[in-house]
Amino acid sequence: MTPPQPEHPGAHRRPAPHAGDHAPYGPRPLDRGSPLPLWAQLLDDLRRRMHAGAFTEEFPAEHRLTSEYEVSRHTVREALRKLRADGLVIAERGRASRLDTRRIQQPLGSLYSLFRDLEAQGVEQRSEVLRLERTADATVAGHLGLVPDAPLVVLERLRLADGEPLAHDTAYVPADLAEPLVEADFGHTSLYGELARRCGVRVTGGRERIAPFLPDIRQAWLLGLADREAAFAIERVGRAGERAVEWRETVVRGDRFAFVAEWSDASRAVALAPRAAAPSA
Repeated sequence: MTPPQPEHPGAHRRPAPHAGDHAPYGPRPLDRGSPLPLWAQLLDDLRRRMHAGAFTEEFPAEHRLTSEYEVSRHTVREALRKLRADGLVIAERGRASRLDTRRIQQPLGSLYSLFRDLEAQGVEQRSEVLRLERTADATVAGHLGLVPDAPLVVLERLRLADGEPLAHDTAYVPADLAEPLVEADFGHTSLYGELARRCGVRVTGGRERIAPFLPDIRQAWLLGLADREAAFAIERVGRAGERAVEWRETVVRGDRFAFVAEWSDASRAVALAPRAAAPSA
């Protein structure tokens, strides 16, 4: 798509507002003397208004935005295209555009339960249990520090948020700890909660690896993803004290999930792999 051409600096000029003229969720005039394109300024202001709480009932139509900001429809469309690409606005044929309020935010660097966090965000959470049984898996046993043929309990679920697929989740727990889990109903409860109640095991920490991922055919079908649509893959080792008690593999829809990290000047730096040394001449 050809980027919108800059509008004439004198077009639609209006006086600059005084401080306090605009509510936090109201439009602010664009600076036609700025080197920043008008569509980019419009994009920034629409994001500001979203964060302030605007558009909760309906997102304004193109003609309303052209009037509010006194810009061309081409400028408005370029800003809206970027909002849709970022997953902030949903546009469907025959319906007014609206904010995408379905995205789930998940904090990094802390122990969390997806079940508990969804409930805390006011999202109806339930699971379709695809597999709950005793099994053995040499690779998973290795992640848990067990012998290759160690018995395990596997729980495979399709996690639903407000009735829509969010994640395909497969967790393995040593059977000597988790035998009672085979009798649990995981349709509307958490693995960590059942581990504590039925097995007396409390997960106190762990380690996760998060990476972009292309789901296989089955995962894409379960999650309602288009062919070759990317997602997040999460690998987790959960620990109770020093013992590894959980190996989990989760595929999460990227359009419905966001990871959030807080940091400060006292935060520990991320350890990066050392750069390979250049070969000697």
